[in-house]
Amino acid sequence: MKKLLIGLLIIIVVFVLLLYWSLSSTDKQFKRNELINIDTVESINFKDYDSVMVAASTLYDADEIKRLMQGEHYRKVWAAPVKVPVVFLDTLFGGVTIIEEGGGKQTHSLKLKADNGVLYTLRSINKDPQPLIPEFAKTLGLENIIVDGISAQHPYGALLAAKLSEVIDVLHTNPKVVFLPKQEQLKSFNAKFGNRIFLLEYETESDVNWTEYTNIIKIVDTEDLQELKIELGTRLNIDKQLLIRARLFDFLIGDWDRHSKQWGWAVQQRADEYLAIPIAGDRDNAFFDTDGIIPSILSHKNVLPELRPFEDDIDFLEGLVYPFDRYFLFNCPEELFVIEALQLQMLLTDDVIDEALSVWPMNIVALSGEEITYKIKSRRDKLLQYAKGFKQEIDKQGKLNTSLKGSEDLNLPIHLKQCFDCY
Repeated sequence: MKKLLIGLLIIIVVFVLLLYWSLSSTDKQFKRNELINIDTVESINFKDYDSVMVAASTLYDADEIKRLMQGEHYRKVWAAPVKVPVVFLDTLFGGVTIIEEGGGKQTHSLKLKADNGVLYTLRSINKDPQPLIPEFAKTLGLENIIVDGISAQHPYGALLAAKLSEVIDVLHTNPKVVFLPKQEQLKSFNAKFGNRIFLLEYETESDVNWTEYTNIIKIVDTEDLQELKIELGTRLNIDKQLLIRARLFDFLIGDWDRHSKQWGWAVQQRADEYLAIPIAGDRDNAFFDTDGIIPSILSHKNVLPELRPFEDDIDFLEGLVYPFDRYFLFNCPEELFVIEALQLQMLLTDDVIDEALSVWPMNIVALSGEEITYKIKSRRDKLLQYAKGFKQEIDKQGKLNTSLKGSEDLNLPIHLKQCFDCY
């Protein structure tokens, strides 16, 4: 027994030493993209450039110890140079106006409005994890676990997700990677947003229809959709088949972070009734690839059940079922889940999946394309099983007993807090 305790103590000491070794590579918590072959950024007139070569971030460079403890992830992809178009706000879409600064816990963003009323957003590819770091992690010097965890996100995953979404007729925000130089139109935002790369995409709320659907009266977020439900009652419904398709697609691409604030709805008028068509936004966690000792511990189903790694199989489907799913898909017949799973399997052939990689530069394809497409195909082949399990877990967890994320301050009737179709 004594030898066992000594052996256990040695393992713990070695683990702690390796952990802090891996954390010591940098004390930085945020780093901007790096321009390639441009050393004097402040003296460059970017009006003379239509594009630049840029690396998303070299913050995630790692030695062998760090890779062992914190994983390989997409470090090489983050550091790889890509060619990105240069944009100026006074000429973008004929000229856009900054409406407000936005952003979630990690993302810096600017909401823009074009002259035709369409809303766009610039969402930073580089993430700032500072708001996510708990005090105990700072006290123990463990901040880099959270900082480095962003390397598990694919910086260009949203582009591939959008390309595949088009094949299956799921609405998306049409993200494009752009470089935004410092410029007069940014005004006080120059310091924070100038000389950075962003995803430029549609906003998931708009009074102007930017989709290909007709008779769209407005595009709203989930909170506004709930308020519209109060007004219209049974005349407003959601397209459940498209939502099921979109959620099963999330399973295929390993996007585990799909709460209610990451969806928009295109509200279509049909005579005296209305149909809300789902729009998938915020693809930061598509193809989320975790490995290494620490991420493997954190993503264990008994630690962070919602943090599901993008592997060739889903090992804990329960962690992927959100209150959002229970709210909108409660009591939905299993037949719809089966139909949509079969439809996705038919549409997403091997050739279609492989060809979708054309949205990435060749060097990015070489670094992560083969592994990602293999995992998508493997998950696709098991999709019918996932679809049935998804349905069963929704029914098992049942109606909500708390408000959806983002809707806590709404004065909703009890039945509308439980599910969208509850009466």
